[in-house]
Amino acid sequence: MTDQLHPMMPHHMPFYVVKPGETDVLMIVMGIFLILAILGVGNVYLRLHSLPERMAHKGQKLQLEIVAVLGLIALFTHIHIFWIAGLLLALIDLPDFSTPLTSIADSVEKIADSEGAGATGHEAAAAQAALASNQAANVPPKQMSAHAKEVGSHV
Repeated sequence: MTDQLHPMMPHHMPFYVVKPGETDVLMIVMGIFLILAILGVGNVYLRLHSLPERMAHKGQKLQLEIVAVLGLIALFTHIHIFWIAGLLLALIDLPDFSTPLTSIADSVEKIADSEGAGATGHEAAAAQAALASNQAANVPPKQMSAHAKEVGSHV
């Protein structure tokens, strides 16, 4: 085989035209560039898509979960209103309702326990006073029935 050029071929060829049997360097460079460009654009897209989740990460757990679900729905359905709703929800600081409600519930429970202990203590004091008055009169104390103790009536 000789390296003769075809008679109809121009004498000056651009650099990207290769001779037969040689490696096409421009195609390899463009292939690598295309792969890197696709990976780069995909990375930017996914980072942009996770922006509301990263913003809501400093907030409450419930808010983060709602924003994450909205982000996944937007990612899989390509309905952008879910992403916008997640972004707006991430920007808004939701008030903390659980802490005051838990505090109120704990306080009510303490109040209920202290009133129950006070009523039991009052009944015990009344029973001791009755026992003391019965002993003074040498009268045997009455036995309270189980039903009377449960209801709390005076027998």
